[in-house]
Amino acid sequence: MVETRESVTAKLCSFARAFHSNIGKNKIFDDYLAYDLMGRDEYEEIGQLIQNDFDEEKSDKNFAFASDKITKCLNRYITPIPLSRIAFAESELNAFARRHGKCQYVICGAGMDTFAFRNDNPKIKVFELDHPDTGRYKRRRIKELEWNIPDNLTFVPIDFSKDDMSERLLASGYAPELPTFFAILGVSYYLTLSVFEETIRKISSLCSAESKVVFDYPDETTLHGKSTERVHTLAHITEKLGEKMLHGYSYKEVFTVLERHGFEIEEHETPQMIQLRYFKNRSDMEAFENINFILACKEKIPGEVA
Repeated sequence: MVETRESVTAKLCSFARAFHSNIGKNKIFDDYLAYDLMGRDEYEEIGQLIQNDFDEEKSDKNFAFASDKITKCLNRYITPIPLSRIAFAESELNAFARRHGKCQYVICGAGMDTFAFRNDNPKIKVFELDHPDTGRYKRRRIKELEWNIPDNLTFVPIDFSKDDMSERLLASGYAPELPTFFAILGVSYYLTLSVFEETIRKISSLCSAESKVVFDYPDETTLHGKSTERVHTLAHITEKLGEKMLHGYSYKEVFTVLERHGFEIEEHETPQMIQLRYFKNRSDMEAFENINFILACKEKIPGEVA
């Protein structure tokens, strides 16, 4: 299978979770299956990518990366975002499941997410949406590992640029009447506001009242003249790997998009709040200055008169 550039940044996030689980102390989030799902070869490949200043041409299977040579770079530019956002998302998901009992969890762009294999709550029906190529690769890794696919997990192959998310989900057994928790993590960085709004519109059309959506987004200071070196460096890294970050959204823009499609913001975790919640008293890493988390609840049908 030809490696797509889009998958490289996703693998960086998987690597960050695996590396933190294997080596990190005082863990922010322990994705203890991340390394197994990646596999030794790809783990080594991404480790070398980081050690070689994100130059894909310098990888050499005859050498191994040195953990001590990548830790500082990884913890400064990569790890804080995927660790804190998955910790936030899964914490809110578990609270949602405790409240509703039988419910659904829809992961948009699931990639190498391991929740379905760490989950011990059979009442959560998991739908993993991702590109067919990514899904095939993941299922091959699962087969190689001899993992059993849980009965409450459904893979939904979808090309978001061509396929209708509603049609694909409904054809896969998704039940619109059940309370549903949608996760859109690590996606908004590369979308215009109008494209992101279309995603929210589709989710709104699919779910019942009290369903929720969680996502992270870069704010309007992203790539601003006064933004930090770290923000610019991360943008340079992702562009070098084939994914160009766009300018971020303002809170007002996010609020308006959600309100327009029947969602009310329940939690807005600002960079300062993320720092206090996940990185307080840590010297090895800190929250990104421009990244925000949102948890929103479907309160009403768009256009409905109160």
